[in-house]
Amino acid sequence: MTDLIAKAPIDRRLAEILTPIIEGMGFELVRVRLLGGKTKTVQIMAERPDGGIEVDECAEISNAVSAVLDVEDPIDDAYALEVSSPGIDRPLTRLKDFDTFEGYEAKLETTEMIDGRRRFKGVLAGTEDGEVLIQIEDQGEPVTIGLQFDWLSDAKLVLTDELIREMLKQRKDAGVINEQDFDEIETEDVSQED
Repeated sequence: MTDLIAKAPIDRRLAEILTPIIEGMGFELVRVRLLGGKTKTVQIMAERPDGGIEVDECAEISNAVSAVLDVEDPIDDAYALEVSSPGIDRPLTRLKDFDTFEGYEAKLETTEMIDGRRRFKGVLAGTEDGEVLIQIEDQGEPVTIGLQFDWLSDAKLVLTDELIREMLKQRKDAGVINEQDFDEIETEDVSQED
């Protein structure tokens, strides 16, 4: 398990408890975080192995996870439980994510300085031998570099028009979005006379 799925020790403990439950339901844990604040929040991101998750599936996971957390009781204080999809500009937490989203723009951050920097923004170019490949600009020229997956402290897709179009296309192809629902929207043709 990488630190990208669960960073803090409590997050790793939660991941140990929750991963078998979520996987047993046919989903994958993308990320878990215990967020502070007035009331703590356990934030869980999950999806189907082939990507995507629907609201009713999040509710099913929430119910199953809630029952297990009540028994295991890993959190001392009161907390809220939040189960969601990773979203369009999703975190990249597993090595396979970098292959899945090859060709899309991402921001990566490393734990240590590499060639004088910790932040890298560019186009994902897949993986090779445990390295994440990313094409970045170096003095105005595109260069593909490899970063060890274990070096990453944070990674997420950048919200672009291309990414939004692709996600909408995938949802349409999966039958989640019906274009006819949008055909009902009428637009007025407004013309102005001189």
